[in-house]
Amino acid sequence: MHKIVPIVLIAATLALGACERKAEEKKSAGRPATLITTTQARAGTLEVTEETLGTLEAFVDPKIGAEIAGKVVKIVASAGEAVRIGDLLAVIDDADAVLQHRADEADRKRVEALLAQQERVVERQQQLVQKGFISQNAGDDARAQRDALREQLAAARARSDQSLRNQGKARVVAPFDGVVETQIASVGDYVKVGDPLLQLVSSRRLRAHLPFPESAAPRLKKGQTVILSSPLLPGSEFRGTVSEIKPGVSEAGRALDVLVDIDNTAGLRPGGTVNAAVIVTQREEAILVPEQSVVLRPAGKIVYVIADGKAIQHIVEVGARRAGLVEIVKGLPAGAVVALDGAGFLTQGAAVTVQERAKPAATDKSAKTERGGVSEQANARDSGRYAGTKSQSPQDGATQAQTNAKAETGK
Repeated sequence: MHKIVPIVLIAATLALGACERKAEEKKSAGRPATLITTTQARAGTLEVTEETLGTLEAFVDPKIGAEIAGKVVKIVASAGEAVRIGDLLAVIDDADAVLQHRADEADRKRVEALLAQQERVVERQQQLVQKGFISQNAGDDARAQRDALREQLAAARARSDQSLRNQGKARVVAPFDGVVETQIASVGDYVKVGDPLLQLVSSRRLRAHLPFPESAAPRLKKGQTVILSSPLLPGSEFRGTVSEIKPGVSEAGRALDVLVDIDNTAGLRPGGTVNAAVIVTQREEAILVPEQSVVLRPAGKIVYVIADGKAIQHIVEVGARRAGLVEIVKGLPAGAVVALDGAGFLTQGAAVTVQERAKPAATDKSAKTERGGVSEQANARDSGRYAGTKSQSPQDGATQAQTNAKAETGK
């Protein structure tokens, strides 16, 4: 019996030592390497912008008005119809203009007849003056009457031409290529000179209204380049320049109105919205990294630099953002290799496995397969780790040692 006790103690000691060695091996194995992709922090030119959401309006959208008074007898173009320059839009009753033209023509002919008669009188009076039958004053009076009739004839001809032109104004035509936005007058309406008939819009040139807060006023200037994009044409960008900055601030939104004129060659629609970025300055040699490389930690904004298979955290200060890139103002040198995909799963000193990034042409299906492979690989690694570290507790080891000692005693 006394021999059994030392044997049991020796067996228990050996079991405990084996457990400690396995725990140390498990600790030394550590966490598995994290699968990531990397990119390089590069130095480049960064466009610092002021961004906003604006609206488009037609630069040319006049209301086509009546140029003569009369009743509207025909509307040719309706709302939404595209017209070309010179196309007939509406017709106004020209009966009054026709009658006026006849009266003006009659007056012109009357003055022409009087002038012809006065020309003959002047000729005879001149002959009589030369013969001494009448005084020079009588001849001068005849010539003055002739000159007055000449001026009257010029005025009569002008009135006749004006009334003839008014007849042509009864046919309202399109002054430019565009689209009829609104039909204001209807057949049967009596319109006066200047009353609107239709509103015509040309989308060849558009004006963007960009609202900015008052605080942005010192950075905005006339002539700055503006980058515009529209949800109507995703992926496309259009450039213009600031043509005007309204001096006042709107009472409703307390915003500064910035105007940008653009040539519409891409089919944008008046009234639509645009995302606008006014380039206020450019920074040369700015250090840029993708936005997903910057992660938030209790210490602040972190970028993980990859060196010798490990992640080294760098606390950084960020600046402007543009097109998925963020400027690193402080804390990261240019050319450093930084974590990209998977950066959010890293910690200081974590082991990493760098994987080449998928090509941009890869489909969503292949991307899902790649992510699935990463997950399966991690699961398999975790399963292997847990399977390799399976061990007995100290109590189980002592029990097993006692059983073996009893068996030896029985023998």
